[in-house]
Amino acid sequence: MKQIIGIFILIFLQLSLSAQKKTEPQIDPSKKLMTVEASCGQCQFKMAGSGCTLAVRYNGKAYFVDKANIDSFGDAHSKMGFCNAIRKAKVQGEVVNNKFVATYFELVDAKK
Repeated sequence: MKQIIGIFILIFLQLSLSAQKKTEPQIDPSKKLMTVEASCGQCQFKMAGSGCTLAVRYNGKAYFVDKANIDSFGDAHSKMGFCNAIRKAKVQGEVVNNKFVATYFELVDAKK
């Protein structure tokens, strides 16, 4: 029994020590930082598709976002979630194959 507990402790320590530190995306000073509207493409921007997918409205056109996930910014179905509100976001990236490929994505806090 002591051996089993010891093995579990060793496994736990190994997993804890080998876990990678999560790094926040950084702004690239060589790229333009844009302020765009961000929301659920299907619920707020009336884009075709199933489910709820993060999208941005950039230069008057809505694009689904690649490299950022709708669930990374809280509950999409809460009062200020992407399915119920259009939020402002600071982004860096480019449109590739009709998708906005984000290299940086930060929500701008709503005024209280």
